[in-house]
Amino acid sequence: MPDAAKPVCLVIGAGEGVGQAIAHAFAAAGHPVCVTRRARNFDQLQALVAGIEARGGVAHAFGVDARSEAETIALFDRIERDIGPIGIVVFNIGANVQFGIRETTARVFTKVWEMACFAGFLAGREAARVMVPRGSGTILFTGATASLRGREGFAAFAAAKHGLRAVAQAAARELGPLGIHVAHVICDGAIDGVFIRQRVGDTGALLREDAILKPEDIARSYLWLHQQPRSAWSHEIDVRPWREQW
Repeated sequence: MPDAAKPVCLVIGAGEGVGQAIAHAFAAAGHPVCVTRRARNFDQLQALVAGIEARGGVAHAFGVDARSEAETIALFDRIERDIGPIGIVVFNIGANVQFGIRETTARVFTKVWEMACFAGFLAGREAARVMVPRGSGTILFTGATASLRGREGFAAFAAAKHGLRAVAQAAARELGPLGIHVAHVICDGAIDGVFIRQRVGDTGALLREDAILKPEDIARSYLWLHQQPRSAWSHEIDVRPWREQW
């Protein structure tokens, strides 16, 4: 059941898979949850809200372009005014696309950077704006293998994820002494969901063997990061299946 004493958790990029699992995890822990996606995916967000409410949680959906400074500022202002103080912000936009370096247009590169890096900066900045005066809060960024190294076909994605990791590091050093816990989660490996199933087919055997990342298991790490005592904060963790090569 929701706990009136617990702050709002805002999940930016609550798509199928990890984002939805994170929303469910925080709602189950008693936090009111706000979830966002682009307006064209609003029906999916409403289904997520209905699922959370069916389990006794509280959730609100917002159709927002996270690349828009004006829309992001308005989102934070609206939640603070109408729902409650934001205590957790999870930036979970992926933008995983594959283009060879010769086929990567300036438009593709710029769009991927806007989605996976610039939008993360906006989310982190606005989170800091509302959290610093209260001297507490948690900001969590979703990273990937591409946050650490680029590989063939992923120049745009790796550049954006490298940039997001740098934003997270800078924010952690600046905001930690002010009481704000900033962490970066590297999801290293295939994550069960529509994207992977379209590539590999049925993932049932992989799931039974725990050989693929399960969104609900990833989500537990986000909740654990928020619950860490400030005497032992983690900034960066990685999660991967037991047999993933790294």
